[in-house]
Amino acid sequence: MTAVTALTAAPPATALPTAPPATAPSGPAARSARPRTEGDWLLVPAPQPHRPVRLFCFPHAGGDAPAYNPLARALAPVAEVWAVRPPARGGRGRHPMPPDFAALTAAVAQALTPHLTGGDGGRFAFYGQSLGALLAYEVARALPADRRPELVVVAGAPSPAEWAGRTSRDLDAPELLRLTGLEEVVGSDPALAELALGAIRTDLAVSATYRHRPHAPIGSAIHALAGADDPMLATTGLTGWAAHTRGAFGHRVVPGGHLLATVDRPGPVDILTTLLAERQAPVPSHHAPREH
Repeated sequence: MTAVTALTAAPPATALPTAPPATAPSGPAARSARPRTEGDWLLVPAPQPHRPVRLFCFPHAGGDAPAYNPLARALAPVAEVWAVRPPARGGRGRHPMPPDFAALTAAVAQALTPHLTGGDGGRFAFYGQSLGALLAYEVARALPADRRPELVVVAGAPSPAEWAGRTSRDLDAPELLRLTGLEEVVGSDPALAELALGAIRTDLAVSATYRHRPHAPIGSAIHALAGADDPMLATTGLTGWAAHTRGAFGHRVVPGGHLLATVDRPGPVDILTTLLAERQAPVPSHHAPREH
C-alpha cells in the first residue's frame, strides 16, 4: 500500500474534450434495471445491456463492488458498469482471498474473460482506484493482447514500478480507514468498523506480496487521475504511468480525496463519460516509446 507522501503541485493537466454532463437514466428501462451478479466475481449494479461500452470497476483496499453503485447509475447513459466483487467481505465473506497478488490477478482475469465483449458495440474499459488501480492494470496485462481493454483509468495510485518494495507496514488498517475518508462511512458502529478493518487488513496483506517486474508496455490507453486533496499520493507521480502504455496517455488532477467513487458519491463521472464516449476521437496525450 502506498506510503503517505506530501501533496505537491501537479504539472498542467492534459486537456480533455468537453462532453455533456452525465445524467442518471430515467423512464421504465431505468426503473426495471435490477442489480445482478455474474458468478462469484462480478456485480452489475445497473444493467444497461444495449450500451456500446462495458466498464469494469476495481474497488480500493477494503472496498467492495457496491461502492460503484452511484457511478453505475450516473454512467448508465453511456456505459454499463460491471464491478469486481473481491472475496473475504460482503456477500463473499466466506470465500478466501487468493494467497498472493499474482494469484488474485489470475483469478480476476479468468473471471472477466467470458464477459469481455462489451455491450452492443463490443467495447470495454477498466477503472480502478487505489489498490484497485494496480489490480486493473495487472489484469489488463495478464489478458491476451487481443482481449485487453481499450482504456485503463487508474485513480489514486502510483505507477506499478513505484509499488516496488512497499509493504503492509507502510500503513496500518485504522490509518488507511481514516485517510481514505471511510471513517465517516462506518460512523460509530463498531461492528461495521471491524468488518471494514478486516477487509482492509486482508487487502494490505495481499498488496504486500506484489512484485513489479519490468515488462513491455500494453497497447491499452491509460488515463491517470488523482484527487487534489489526496493525502496519500503526490499528484506529480501520475506521469509515471506513461511508461506502461504504447497507446495514448493522459492525466488529470480532480477535486476530491484519495477515493473518488464511493457509496456516497459517483466520482469522476464527467471525465469517464468523455473518455468512454470520445474514444473514437483521440484524447490529447503523449506516448511511451514503442518496443522494437
